[in-house]
Amino acid sequence: MNNYCILNSQNIEIYTDGSCNPQYQIGGWAALIFYNNEKVELKGIATKTTHNRMEITAVIESLEFILKKQIVYNSIKLFTDSQYIVGISLRTNKLISKNFKTNRGNQIQNYDLVIKLIELMNSLNIELIKVKAHQKMSGTPNYNREVDILCRKLLRQQVNEKP
Repeated sequence: MNNYCILNSQNIEIYTDGSCNPQYQIGGWAALIFYNNEKVELKGIATKTTHNRMEITAVIESLEFILKKQIVYNSIKLFTDSQYIVGISLRTNKLISKNFKTNRGNQIQNYDLVIKLIELMNSLNIELIKVKAHQKMSGTPNYNREVDILCRKLLRQQVNEKP
C-alpha cells in the first residue's frame, strides 16, 4: 500500500462528475482538485461510453493525478453526486466475494474501471461524500455544480462537432 499519508499535512478535496449523450455515445468527465492552495481542473472525453463509465473515469483520473504528482496529504475528501460511485465503495466486499459477477453469473458492467477504482480507493485514504446533484448554494462556492457545468460544456462541444 502506497498512500503518502503523513500527519499534519494537507487535506485534498476533489469534486467529480461525468455525463454522457446516449444518442451519440459520447461522454465527458471533469474533476476539480483542491490542494496546496491550488485548484486543478481535469477533464476528458470518450466515445462508445456510458454515464456511469464517465462518473468512474472522473474519480479514477483524479486519484491517479494525486499518485502521479506524489502529493503528500493527510486525507482526501471526494465529493460526488453519483450514487453509483458511493455504491461501489459500499459494495466492495460483496463485489470481490462474488468475483465481480451478477446474480446471473455475468460480469458486472464497467468491470475494468470498477477494479481500477477499488484498487485506488484501497491504496489511498479517501472519504466519499455524496452531494445533491446540480444544487445551487447561496453564499458558498458549489464546486459540484461547477464541475457539472465543465463536464456538460465539454460534452456539448463534442456533440456539436458531430457531422
